[in-house]
Amino acid sequence: MNKKTIWITGGSTGIGKALAIKFASNGWNVAISARRENLLQEISDNNANIFSYPLDVTNKSQCKEVFNKIKSKFESVDICFFSTGTWNPKKEKDIDVEQIEDVFKVNFFGTLNSIKAVEEYFKNKQDGIITIVSSIAGYRGLPNSTGYGPSKSALNNLAESLYFDFKRSNVRVCLVSPGFIKTPMTDKNDFKMPFLKTTEYAANKIYDGLINKNNFEIHFPKSLTLILKLFSFLPSKLYFGLIGKMTKYQKKN
Repeated sequence: MNKKTIWITGGSTGIGKALAIKFASNGWNVAISARRENLLQEISDNNANIFSYPLDVTNKSQCKEVFNKIKSKFESVDICFFSTGTWNPKKEKDIDVEQIEDVFKVNFFGTLNSIKAVEEYFKNKQDGIITIVSSIAGYRGLPNSTGYGPSKSALNNLAESLYFDFKRSNVRVCLVSPGFIKTPMTDKNDFKMPFLKTTEYAANKIYDGLINKNNFEIHFPKSLTLILKLFSFLPSKLYFGLIGKMTKYQKKN
C-alpha cells in the first residue's frame, strides 16, 4: 500500500513544523513549504519522510508550480494543511494600512492562493481534506488587532463557504483554531498568554482531529476556546465590557 501524503505550508517553524514531524513519525510522506529554504532543508535532513518545497504563498503561480511538483513526486495527495501566517503586534495598535495589507496578503490571500492551487485536483479526486488554520483571534474583535484578527475572521468565513463547495465533491474542509501556542510568532506578544501550550500539544490535537474525527473545526485548548465561543454569543455591550476588563483596555484621556 502506498504511503499517504500531506502538504503543509508554514512548515518551517511553529505548529506547521511540529505537525510535519508528527505525521512523518506516523509513516506519512510530508511535503513542507515556507519561504525560508534553509529551515525547510534542515527539517528534511533530520526526518526521512519529510521533503522540502520552498514557496512564497503570496505568489499565485508559484503555489500551483509547487503543488504540481508534489503531485508528480507522490502521485496522490491526501491532506493539505495551510498554516502560513504573519503577526506584528507593535504595528497592530494603530491603523497602519500598509501593514494590514501585508497581513491580509499572507494570512488570507496566501491561504486562498494555496487552496486555489489544489481546488481542481481535489474536486476531481473526490476525496481528501483541505485544512485552513485560523485562530481564536478570528472569533470576535479584540483590542490592538487591526490586521491579524480581521484576517483570521475572514479565513473563518472562507472555510465555512468552502465547506459547502467542496462537500459536493466529497472533500472535507476543516478549520483549525488554536489558542496560544508557544511559537516564534507568539513570542512577539508582550502580554501574559492564558493556557499557553507547546507546538507538540497542538500537533497532537490536530493529528487526532484530522485522522480520528470528522468535525469541521478543531479548536484547542478547550479550557480557553469554549469560553471564547460562549463570548461570541454575547450582545456587543456585554462583550465589550468583559473584554475591556480582561484586557484592562481603557479610553485614552
